[in-house]
Amino acid sequence: MNIKIRNEEAKDYRRVEELAREAFWNLYFPGGHEHYVVHKMRSHPDFIKELAFVIEVDEEIEGAIFYTHSKIVSENKEEYETISFGPVFISPEFHRKGLGKELINHSIEVAKEMGYRAILTLGYPYHYEPYGFSGGKKYGISMPDGKFYKGLLVLPLYEGSLDDVSGYAEFSNVLDVTEEEVDEFDKSFPPKEKKYQASQDEYEAAASLLDD
Repeated sequence: MNIKIRNEEAKDYRRVEELAREAFWNLYFPGGHEHYVVHKMRSHPDFIKELAFVIEVDEEIEGAIFYTHSKIVSENKEEYETISFGPVFISPEFHRKGLGKELINHSIEVAKEMGYRAILTLGYPYHYEPYGFSGGKKYGISMPDGKFYKGLLVLPLYEGSLDDVSGYAEFSNVLDVTEEEVDEFDKSFPPKEKKYQASQDEYEAAASLLDD
């Protein structure tokens, strides 16, 4: 396998959206919206173009990662700039071959070079702990409801970057999309059936798990 990671370009857009749709369809809920989020993200002020990467296998794109600006808002409303990744995905046929790991590690290194303070993300702890992420509770970072969830994960990007920083995480509103918007965008893709699968229950349970 000849693997190459590079910044996403305009010519990649459709392929990347098709891959995102394939990777997430029916995974967290019936259907999927990540392909639309990616589409919308590229023209949003929170989008970080320099951290949008694709991974190629033998010159064919088989995965991508996207970053947006996020922040930690303290009790006295002071804001600390952070960044967040997601969606991140690999073509289903290339799962468990280490491509996601390469993509995430590469993007973290570039983010460090760019001088960002920390990365916040939402996901399964076992996916991201190997990269050095810890639950937000360790750093006094909650969700906006003031609760500490196991799925809110934080990675400081330099020594002491989160010293004296605490508060709640605020993610970009580009991640909030309506079902109507997604369905409209989805009309430009081949039809796919929305249905239930067990991973949806797992996701719902994980999303509400508190870090006590």
